[in-house]
Amino acid sequence: MSNDEIAFFIGLFGSIHCIGMCGPLAFAVPVFENKWWLVVIDKTLYNLGRIITYSCLGLLVGFIGKQLWLYGFQQGISLASGLFIIMAGFSRLFKIKLSGAKMFPALFAPVNKLLAYALAHRGGHFVIGLINGLLPCGFVYLALAGAINTPSPTSAGQYMLFFGLGTFPLMLLATIGSGFVGPLFRRRINRVIPYLMVCLGFWFILRGLNLNIPYLSPAKQTSGISNCR
Repeated sequence: MSNDEIAFFIGLFGSIHCIGMCGPLAFAVPVFENKWWLVVIDKTLYNLGRIITYSCLGLLVGFIGKQLWLYGFQQGISLASGLFIIMAGFSRLFKIKLSGAKMFPALFAPVNKLLAYALAHRGGHFVIGLINGLLPCGFVYLALAGAINTPSPTSAGQYMLFFGLGTFPLMLLATIGSGFVGPLFRRRINRVIPYLMVCLGFWFILRGLNLNIPYLSPAKQTSGISNCR
């Protein structure tokens, strides 16, 4: 399974969580069309806006990741990403509040204000989708941790593009159908998600250990510079 396929499935499974977290915002965007196909277009534009923002975030972390790859830090990136994801998974399993969580409301206050302004002034589904992609989301951070493990900005952007495409089907159906996934089903899925995070974290650690196991833990590249140009 390639990195892009992994990103897609992270988005696909994570979209159940997204429906509970981001779905109410999508439902709150007013619809001024009275034809079903125009509503579908509006909701599609909303989700495309999210995907474009995710892809741009991927390009951004890709520039950071490339510099680390150039200096041969790819092994440390993979190990640190794995530990971060495992900690996040265990924090959800055991309901542990990580330090620094209180910083998020202040950090993302400008995004919330921008979103409120767009909603109040009928910014449109596409614009609101673009802004929504900047809101704090654990699954987006999980995907970005995977994107930074790719060797170039382009591959990181592509990784986040496939992540966004994975979230697209269920989010589109949910926004059109006003939340077809019930709260009981979402709770059950959310119980599985931390285990998925822990497994993914261990996979990143295995990759960082360079055990020469094809794809699962490939051998260390001899030159980060030659492979990133």
